[in-house]
Amino acid sequence: MKTMKLLIGFALTATLFTSCYTDEVIVNDYNNNPGVSLNQLLSSYELWYVDINETLGNGETPFLNIAFTISFRNGLVYANNNLVGFGNQGNGFGIDVGTYDAYDMILDINHDIDGYETFDVYQIDNNTIELYNPFNDTSYFLNGYQRSTFDYDFVFYDNIHYFLQEYEAWEKTYTSQMGSINEFDNENYLQFLSGGNDSEFRSSQDTNISNPDNIYWDYTGVYGVGDISGNMYLKTLTLDYDFFDNEYFELSVINDQRIELFHPSSETVYEFTGRGYIQFLRETDAQGRKIEGKKELKKRKQKTAKKDNPRENTRS
Repeated sequence: MKTMKLLIGFALTATLFTSCYTDEVIVNDYNNNPGVSLNQLLSSYELWYVDINETLGNGETPFLNIAFTISFRNGLVYANNNLVGFGNQGNGFGIDVGTYDAYDMILDINHDIDGYETFDVYQIDNNTIELYNPFNDTSYFLNGYQRSTFDYDFVFYDNIHYFLQEYEAWEKTYTSQMGSINEFDNENYLQFLSGGNDSEFRSSQDTNISNPDNIYWDYTGVYGVGDISGNMYLKTLTLDYDFFDNEYFELSVINDQRIELFHPSSETVYEFTGRGYIQFLRETDAQGRKIEGKKELKKRKQKTAKKDNPRENTRS
């Protein structure tokens, strides 16, 4: 995450990921100018933000459901799949996830994990393209930006629940001395399982566990992350322990591996450090294994209702 680096005002933040953003204009119009190649269109922006809530169709192209951004550079596809390192990893492009070939109105991608996928490409407006997958009848809409004007911070904090899922465990590494004694003082590890903004978490009273795989999880419940009006960088975190009262915190990010939880009822400040970073490609971690206890690994959830895709499949 590029902490506090690319803030460009409330007005821009409010409209950053809408198709009406027109500060940057593509001179080439691919639909009306046959002299412009698809390769030129794809490379006209450094980053293509995957606007997951605009997706049409009931199918799924897995690597597009994971990616926040994708980029097309000299035959290679790059993606920002993680929020850890977001804006810094790969100089802002993310990681190399495959190769591509672009010709006529067709984009062929050979993804390192998912394999071959093909798309029909349509330019919707000056900085929006549609990738239509004829084999699952689903369209993804991508908004183009240059790295210098892309608000990495906004995307990070707008999706912070995914950030919590990018470590196998969070270890309590600091407790303030000023707070009153409370039940949460006994919890030393947290794990946030994938599933969106209202997800499952686990907690443990173990101590000094070097390998997250060896943690014994004492409790399981549901967690939720919420916004605090007027402060994009401060969130709420609620842990529902089922048979206990909910634990409520104010959540702030110290860096890409450390978070602070302020417990208002006891006025205690806790710091948790991420252990076991998970680099997302599809359904495996960096070592190609599924994470024990996870029903599914991080995948961006479409918050809008699924709609049938009106796009007609023209492939024979």
